[in-house]
Amino acid sequence: MINIGMPSQSNTPSHDVADAPIGVFDSGIGGLTVVEALRRVLPLERILYIGDTARVPYGGKSAETVIRYSREISEHLIGEGAKLIVVACNTASALAVSILAPMIDVPLIGVLEPGASAAVKATKNKRIGVIGTKATIGSFAYEKAIRTLDSEITVSSAACPLLVPLIEEGLYEDDVTSVILRRYLEPMLANGIDTLVLGCTHYPLLKRTIQLICGPEVTLVDSAENCALAVRELLASQTHHRDIPRSIHLDTPRLDIVLTDSSEGFLRVAEKSLDLTIDSLSFRQIGK
Repeated sequence: MINIGMPSQSNTPSHDVADAPIGVFDSGIGGLTVVEALRRVLPLERILYIGDTARVPYGGKSAETVIRYSREISEHLIGEGAKLIVVACNTASALAVSILAPMIDVPLIGVLEPGASAAVKATKNKRIGVIGTKATIGSFAYEKAIRTLDSEITVSSAACPLLVPLIEEGLYEDDVTSVILRRYLEPMLANGIDTLVLGCTHYPLLKRTIQLICGPEVTLVDSAENCALAVRELLASQTHHRDIPRSIHLDTPRLDIVLTDSSEGFLRVAEKSLDLTIDSLSFRQIGK
């Protein structure tokens, strides 16, 4: 059930850090895969998600623009009392996290570093493929992160600009999507990769189709899943995780969603594909 209204914690930061929400943002629906993973590994946490649906996608925008958008949303989440911010967007993780982290008052974690680390652990033949948006692939951020961990690894990358629009339209297993995926993946498969990083949080929604094309011998690295595990580890180290509900008003974990524009596809993904229950949904303008 979806309740339309303002998030209950609006402009009221929690007095108990453990009970404060985890702030999560992405340019659109892709970050819901991170929310779903967070819900599984941290089932008691409150989550406040911002989907910047008015300005989606980030993948084709300049670094300066992505950084500005990311800062505006991060500041908004801090104003809502977030104890930690998850940048559930590979493009923003690649371009903005290192710049914003020293500038804000709460921990900031992206999806890129956890994904790179998981890929290095998974590969057996030291040949890793990465798919992502033009901005993510053009930044070489995954290649740099992977090769910092193991300089002997060969990384094959492919920008996949057509995938996000197809996912936003809900065409996860459509024949057109399969044809386009094969076009993107076949050169990397010909290079003998045994590990493929899904370098966009939209892409786990295509995991079944991607696995069918790659075959069982290729390990898929889900950046959303590994990001959630990194968040759990970080909160545990700071004793800021919500292990026991502290207030009668917070007995049930909440998922509050803010969109910057309406999105029918967003709700369809949340309800059907990811089995997420949304406690409140509101629309706000963030930035200019």
